[in-house]
Order: sequence, then C-alpha cells, then structure tokens
Amino acid sequence: MRTIKILAIAAVMLSAVACDSGKNAGVAKELIPSKSQVDSVSYVLGLSWGSVIKGYNLGDLNFSEIKKGIKDIVNAKGNQTDTNFVKQFKIDPNEINMIMNSYIDKRSAYTAAVNKAAQDKFFAEIKNKAGVVTTESGLAYLLQEAGDESNKPGPRDTVFVHYKLSLKDGTVVEEVPATDPSVSLTLDGVIAGWTEGLQLIGEGGKAVLYVPAELGYGERGSNAIEPNTPLVFDIQLDSIKRYVAPVTE
Repeated sequence: MRTIKILAIAAVMLSAVACDSGKNAGVAKELIPSKSQVDSVSYVLGLSWGSVIKGYNLGDLNFSEIKKGIKDIVNAKGNQTDTNFVKQFKIDPNEINMIMNSYIDKRSAYTAAVNKAAQDKFFAEIKNKAGVVTTESGLAYLLQEAGDESNKPGPRDTVFVHYKLSLKDGTVVEEVPATDPSVSLTLDGVIAGWTEGLQLIGEGGKAVLYVPAELGYGERGSNAIEPNTPLVFDIQLDSIKRYVAPVTE
C-alpha cells in the first residue's frame, strides 16, 4: 500500500518558519532571512507539495483547505510528540496515511473503470481495421513488413529493436528513433504483449502491436501509463540473439 509522508514535509515547514521576528530583539537584522529568501523558500515548498499532488495524481483539491491545514500546523502550540498536540486539528494528522490511501484507491478505481470502457471501445474499432489480426489472448497486430519469416524470436531470445510507444490517442510516451542505436530486450523480461507480439515478426520486419492493458501494465498502470490503458507499439525488429541455456556441471 502506498503512503505519503506529508508529516515530514510539515516538519520541514515548522522548522523553516521557526524564526519569529517578534522574538528577535537585539539580533542583527542582517542575520534575518531577506524577503527574497522567504519568498524563495515559500515557492520551493509549494513546488514540493505540488509535486506530491501531481505525482500521486490527486486531482482537483480544495486549495483553501490546504492553506488552512498549513496555517493550523504552523500556528499549533506545544510539542508534536505530546498526545494533546493533535487535538488542535479538525482531523488527526496521524490518520493521514489511511485518509490518503483511501482517496487514492478510490480515484484509481474510478480511472481504471473509465479507461476499461474506453479500451473496449478502442479494440472494437481496431479489430475492424484492414489487416489487423487479433490473437486468442486479445493482442491485436498489424504486420507491415513480414521480415524473414523463417527467423522469428523465441520466448527467451533477446531482440534488438527500434520502437515507438503511443497511447490510443496518439500521444507518444517513449521512442527509440531510427537515428539512434537499437535497444536490446529479452522477451521473457518484458510485458506479455511484447513477449507474444515479437514472436510474430520475422527478423527485419515491422509491425504495430495493439496491446490491451491485460497484456501490458494492467489495473495498476506504470508511471505515465494509467490503469487499464491500452498501448500501441510501432516496432522494427532489427536482429535476434538466440537464448543459450547455461551449461550445468
């Protein structure tokens, strides 16, 4: 289960604002951070919290409540280790992981449901596209150049490829362009859609693989890939390195 260590960020905030100008009588003013420094620290703390919001895909939050939470913890009295400390807040900060995980799980479930419906519609259209073949697993592919049909990779072979990964709307997620050296991938160490799809291409061939989420990153997604997201791979199979079983004594 994922957890977000917001309290650690709050602790940084508390230590950063500990300097109270009202308690600095007699201290040289040049030792006090300038307004520019205060503004810079304020901004980078905003970036830090914003990266949490963006990284966990938290959606449209109530920023007035975020501001209130910041003020509440900055203005809180007493030691954070005291049992009475948390009574100053309308929600116990110790419940943060439970509250956050519940929220994230619900958002993920909603996103997965929406994407699953969109994937079903996408594959219903793809299957009717000229030249597209659908396998028993649900993988759809369009063979653009067959290559050497007598020389196809096996499930444990290493392939050298150029490829482009796109989402169904055409958004490019990553690419190894033709101007770059090919990359090597072992077929028993990649997503199931690649393991199956590359074995359908002869050396030197090209194909488009339409990979359903079930053969890709599934209900969890990965980095820029949302849950239940189909993947579109434009692949050129440059060469094959055969698997050689290790010799046992």
